[in-house]
Amino acid sequence: MTDITVRHNADRERFEILDAGRVIGKAVYKAYDGGASPQRIFYHTVINEEYGGQGLAGQLATVALDETAAEGTAIVPVCPFIKKFIGKHPEYAANTVAVTPAHLEFLDDALSARTRG
Repeated sequence: MTDITVRHNADRERFEILDAGRVIGKAVYKAYDGGASPQRIFYHTVINEEYGGQGLAGQLATVALDETAAEGTAIVPVCPFIKKFIGKHPEYAANTVAVTPAHLEFLDDALSARTRG
């Protein structure tokens, strides 16, 4: 690891962790507006295998959740890693909303449309 950074790639609806400018992991979300406030449904987090076990997923989650909360956007933790991370970091509880069937249906429809398109 040389130069680890995290950035928000809003066009691709994901936070990316980079090593010297090369994407080595991501926390992917879909924007959802069906709630009382804007929400971000986090549904997949991954770090390239060769970078595993170095705490990078936690670093990525911290930036993603901090930025989401700072924007006033609610966190919807569908991704198992993000859900577990929030469980260990109660400071995000106030910015988290429970996953509902509506979230899952929206996510399923959005991901299905993406694979068809």
